[in-house]
Amino acid sequence: MLRNPLHIMKPLILLGLISTLAHAEPKALFNGKDLTGWDGNPDLWSVQDGTITGRTTVAKPAKGNTFLIWKDGEVTDFEITYKFKMTPGDDKKFVNSGLQFRSKIVDPANWVVAGYQADFEYGDKYSGILYEEKARGILAQRGQKVTISQSADPGKPKIEVTGELGKSEEIQAAIKKDDWNEYHIIVKGNHIQQFINGKATVDVTDETAEGAKKGILALQLHAGPPMQVQFKDLMFTAL
Repeated sequence: MLRNPLHIMKPLILLGLISTLAHAEPKALFNGKDLTGWDGNPDLWSVQDGTITGRTTVAKPAKGNTFLIWKDGEVTDFEITYKFKMTPGDDKKFVNSGLQFRSKIVDPANWVVAGYQADFEYGDKYSGILYEEKARGILAQRGQKVTISQSADPGKPKIEVTGELGKSEEIQAAIKKDDWNEYHIIVKGNHIQQFINGKATVDVTDETAEGAKKGILALQLHAGPPMQVQFKDLMFTAL
């Protein structure tokens, strides 16, 4: 019996599409030369020595948390790796930064963003946590596997610790101050995993309606004392 060729072609097309998606090539988000593709306060963000550099000084402080925003659209499921390094001011006070994902712009004039943040700091406690900027706050402490479920108050979700990935002190011991560290983030559906220098820091399943399924990427420059944060080797893969 003569079969309709479309019955053969459709599965082949579908298999080809699946194969293409499964082998998506990593994409460099930074060209190493300038901030093409990014938008932020030019007084605070620049390219120095081939790195994206956010810097505040006494003369040019950040009046609030401000961000360098990736302009090439929203992301959904993805994997990203990048290297980061922080340099505090002379007073060596606490300084903080992070990468925003599945986030939204809430104040375009001042480059202010809200949403999920893979946090890191020049300190001993917060690098690797999952934070939600201008929303629900800390969603997972370092070393935790958690499930976030709906509660009557959207601003205060129910966070259940379901496992341990490692001791916070062990994770901290693998993080180098005054040097480069590699962050690795995997986001699929409502599942978020974060790693620093190969060590798992959080594993989060967000079952709430507030958990964003898509949004922008951005880099944070935190308000506070003078500081510098640098990023390089940003590689993004859509999943």
